Amino acid sequence: MPNTVIRCFTAATILTVACGGRAAPDVEPDPELQRGLERLAGEVRGIVGIYVRHLRTGRSAAIRAEEAFPTASMVKVPILIGTFDAIARGRLSFDQPLVYTDSLLYPGEDLIGALADSATIPLSKAALLMITTSDNTASLWLQGLVGGGAINDWLAAHGFDSTRVNSRVPGREDARSRHGWGQTTPREMAELLVLIREGRAVSPAASQEMYRHLTRIYWTGEALSRIPPWVQAASKQGAVDRSKSEVVLVNAPSGDYVFSVITREQEDERWEDENEGYVLIRRVSELLWRTFEPELPWTPAPGVDAFKPREED
Repeated sequence: MPNTVIRCFTAATILTVACGGRAAPDVEPDPELQRGLERLAGEVRGIVGIYVRHLRTGRSAAIRAEEAFPTASMVKVPILIGTFDAIARGRLSFDQPLVYTDSLLYPGEDLIGALADSATIPLSKAALLMITTSDNTASLWLQGLVGGGAINDWLAAHGFDSTRVNSRVPGREDARSRHGWGQTTPREMAELLVLIREGRAVSPAASQEMYRHLTRIYWTGEALSRIPPWVQAASKQGAVDRSKSEVVLVNAPSGDYVFSVITREQEDERWEDENEGYVLIRRVSELLWRTFEPELPWTPAPGVDAFKPREED
């Protein structure tokens, strides 16, 4: 049967939830938007978490937004922050040369994994590829340089109680067995992007450059495919067999809005466009654009899917 979703927030709790180390601004639960999201989530055979907040007006909606979900490749956002924090502290340098060795290879289609042994690449390009093409080899390389424990310490110090790197972090083996590489909640992952957008992650300068990386995404087939290409959006996607996810902050004409969609325990494990998780992400993104920008209707051009990259298992 389709998953039966439950509301995570009441109007009172939404007003007081922490947002990355500070109290959230007043937000206004949107009953119509809530109903729309619950309808879409109910079509997925699995567990669905969603968090939405319009930054200017405070309109919001949430489903299981405080529950832990796998990050899959969305964990690369905390790794990016950890990398920039290490640069700001002088532990790393933005353009320092990194020497690739075959022992760093993470099997897959990664660009860095295709480098010849002993090839040199600047840290700045590794960070860019980690986010834009979701390069796993680059991500694990940077995590190793920064330290998963250091990344988790930064998250804890800034009020993110659930978001953690699990893989290759001593003491987090049980969490890794449950959630994989990383874990988060829909709210925390969304508010992490807000922290970057507002210049409060590491420093204003670091936040600006991290945000630029997050607006250069190669994977445009899901949430981004339902946002006009002339509208800037920062995003990061994640996918494993039983979980599909995406976090997006849209610089919309009527004001920024952020949303995070994450599934877990999906019955549909297909690596195809019609996977229920991918369909959910696209439909949520479409619903939010219509809701927040009713005067600017937009639909993708016929045939545009032929120009979208396809993710493989």
